[in-house]
Amino acid sequence: MDTGLPDPIARFFQAHNTGMTERVMDLFTTDAVVSDEAHEYRGAAIKSWMDDAIAKYRPLHAEVAGVVPTGIQTIATAQVSGNFPGSPVLLRYQFTVRDGKIATLSIAP
Repeated sequence: MDTGLPDPIARFFQAHNTGMTERVMDLFTTDAVVSDEAHEYRGAAIKSWMDDAIAKYRPLHAEVAGVVPTGIQTIATAQVSGNFPGSPVLLRYQFTVRDGKIATLSIAP
């Protein structure tokens, strides 16, 4: 199914859902910032954040339910399921893509 996601965002969700994060940093700009659960992650911490979440909430899966491009940002709403209280939950992933890479990602309910 074509979700209408820009390529780096589609590849982010693919890495998220398969746990194949070896090349995840190729998706982010060198100065990228990820905000999730009241924490910010930069540089190599982004890969660690993703790997830790996948390991902690296994199996962790995000099913994109909607996509809204808003200027330079793309908002993807996804139903996220895994081994955590209240699963599944609907989360909002707000991406900014710059030069074909993710520059910012903010995740919130």
